[in-house]
Amino acid sequence: MIEIERKFLVTSQQFKTEAIRKTRIKQGFLNTDKARTVRVRLKGEIGFITVKGASTDDGLSRFEWENEISKTDAEALLKLCETGIIDKTRYDIEVGNHLFEVDEFFGDNTGLIVAEVELSHPTEIFKKPNWLGKEVTGITKYYNSELSKNPFKNWNS
Repeated sequence: MIEIERKFLVTSQQFKTEAIRKTRIKQGFLNTDKARTVRVRLKGEIGFITVKGASTDDGLSRFEWENEISKTDAEALLKLCETGIIDKTRYDIEVGNHLFEVDEFFGDNTGLIVAEVELSHPTEIFKKPNWLGKEVTGITKYYNSELSKNPFKNWNS
C-alpha cells in the first residue's frame, strides 16, 4: 500500500499520439489535511475513494489505500467535497517497462500538464520519453489536493 512515484512537467502534446488509453476524470477532496487526504474520483463510469498519507520528505512515496465505489456513490460524494473539483483527462502511455499517466487539466487548472510514473522502488531506472520535462516530484503545489485549493490559473509562473 505504499505508492512510489515520480512526477514531471510535460513539454509537448506528442504524448497524445502515443497514448494507449484516455479517460476523463473528475475528482474532489473530502479532506486535504497534509497528514491524510481523502479523495473521491469518478474515472469514466467508475467511482473510487482513496486515502493517502503524508509524503516522505523527498516526495517519492506515501501510503495509499483505494477502493472502487459505484458511479452513483461517487457523484453523491463529489457534492460533499471541499471547493475546487479537479477536471482532467488522463492519458496512459507505455514507455519501456513502465506506464506513464499524463494528466491534462481543465477549468481553473487549464494549461497544466503533468506526467507520473509509478515505480517499484525509489531508485528504479526508467526510460524517459522526449516529451518529459522538469521533475516536480515532492513539490506540493503540483499535488491534486493543492491544485484544488490553489489552481494553476492563480500561479505567477
